[in-house]
Amino acid sequence: MAEPAPPPRPYVRITGSLSRRMIFIAAAWIMLLLSGGGFALDRVLTSAVTRNFDDQLEYLLNSMMVSAQIASDGGVVFNRPLGDQRFLEPYSGLYWQVSGKGFEPFVSRSLWDRLLKVDHPYHDMKVHEYDSGQFPDQKLRVVERDLKLPGSTVIWRFQVAQDRQTLDEQINAMRRTIVRSFLVLGLGLIFMVVLQTWYGLIPLRKLRIAIARLRAGEITRIEGEMPSEVAPMVEELNALVAHNDRQAEEARRHAGNLAHALKTPLTVIMNAASAQSGELSQTVVREARTMRRQVDHHLARARAVGRRGSSHSRADVSASVEAVERAVSRLYPHVRIDTDSSPGLVAHIERQDLEEILGNLVENAAKYGGGSVFITARAEAGFVEIMVEDDGAGIEEADRQRLFERGVRLDTGKPGTGLGLAIVRDVAEIYEGTASLEESEDLGGLLVRLRLPAAG
Repeated sequence: MAEPAPPPRPYVRITGSLSRRMIFIAAAWIMLLLSGGGFALDRVLTSAVTRNFDDQLEYLLNSMMVSAQIASDGGVVFNRPLGDQRFLEPYSGLYWQVSGKGFEPFVSRSLWDRLLKVDHPYHDMKVHEYDSGQFPDQKLRVVERDLKLPGSTVIWRFQVAQDRQTLDEQINAMRRTIVRSFLVLGLGLIFMVVLQTWYGLIPLRKLRIAIARLRAGEITRIEGEMPSEVAPMVEELNALVAHNDRQAEEARRHAGNLAHALKTPLTVIMNAASAQSGELSQTVVREARTMRRQVDHHLARARAVGRRGSSHSRADVSASVEAVERAVSRLYPHVRIDTDSSPGLVAHIERQDLEEILGNLVENAAKYGGGSVFITARAEAGFVEIMVEDDGAGIEEADRQRLFERGVRLDTGKPGTGLGLAIVRDVAEIYEGTASLEESEDLGGLLVRLRLPAAG
């Protein structure tokens, strides 16, 4: 038993989810902004906490400098003790020191057997702050300043140092708060993006369901309220469905007309063949010509209908007029054909259809006229108007409308199928144009006025 054929592959290549794409882009942008904002906030708050820490040390430094005075041996002493008890406890984490060239450093009891390094030479009397790792068990924050005391020529360096542990704990606690807060904020924003995307794409999901119902034949057009971003697409979709319906209806009507037109000649041929008529060959030829005219007519309409929907249907009128004039002049060398076409005229029609229309009109004018044909093309209120005039006998007004019917010929003495003007009218109407017959004021014969939409 033969294996069933595999199902056809979908003709649309899926490149991913629109929802996921929108959520991913929004989430990435949110995380980028929050990361940047969190980093900036961390820098600001860390600087503020550190500045506050340094201000406290600078306050102690100022207290030292205010209390300092020169002793009888030239060294530095304080005229009052510093108030913080930690200066008296060994390795308490808060220290002070006064150093001068040629003198032993004057230190707090908390330093015990240690000394603060004096490594940075300065050439100013400003306060300086820095971190120091000179103690293996403590990371220090040092604030120092050089000062020349009254009564002394020595430049003394006053230093206050404190263990950074408290400062680092404050900074770490602040950073944990920032990270947690921004993480909660980011997750909340991403959740809102997911909710917004889901809610925002509801119209597209409704549209997909409506298209499925449209394809199933449950509805004939998509109706209902739509957002302004989706409404134009729905309108274009409805217009496309209506256009396809019109084309399908035209195809059914043309197929019916063709079948009806061929039915009578086939019946005549079958009857002649069944009766074994002696004029069977003439009957077949005559009816075959009739069927060929009908087939040519409907094929011309079908080609025009198939090309009508193209938005690129454009034809240079001047070029088409010149091409038709050259072709007809070779067929009727005794006929004079004059043209007057405005430059730059472009009609909304396929060039092949335009040249077929003009070929019918100009050939009829050359065949039935008196030897002169005049072609004029100009722009007229959004249309391109083409007039073909001849100097023949003209046509009575009562007979003009009849000439647009298939197979009608007023002059049977010359060869033809009687489908020329019928094809002209039908193709012009397919492109939303018109064709009419009038009397030529200049040449006195027939004037055919063709109006086609101008291409933008």
